Amino acid sequence: MKAKRIPIRMCIGCHQRREKKGLIRIVKTLQGNIEVDPTGKKSGRGAYVCPQVECVQALCRKDLSSAFRFEIEEAEFIALKDMLLGYLKNPREGGSQ
Repeated sequence: MKAKRIPIRMCIGCHQRREKKGLIRIVKTLQGNIEVDPTGKKSGRGAYVCPQVECVQALCRKDLSSAFRFEIEEAEFIALKDMLLGYLKNPREGGSQ
């Protein structure tokens, strides 16, 4: 029997390759919104980040814009980082406080 292939993705914060299920997915939806996708199943273009504060703080707007093939505004980038940090503090509620 063939061994099941484990999907590997790269963290856009630390640039390390890890198993997909161990990363947090950020998605640019079809409407153009950027959101945290805890389920990993939302439609849209995705990027991944490790669930560590160091990786979230190391995020660069240029790398994220490149991953989404879309120019991200500074205010939107700051809001995303805040959303990710909130998610890391309380992942069950999706980062809402």
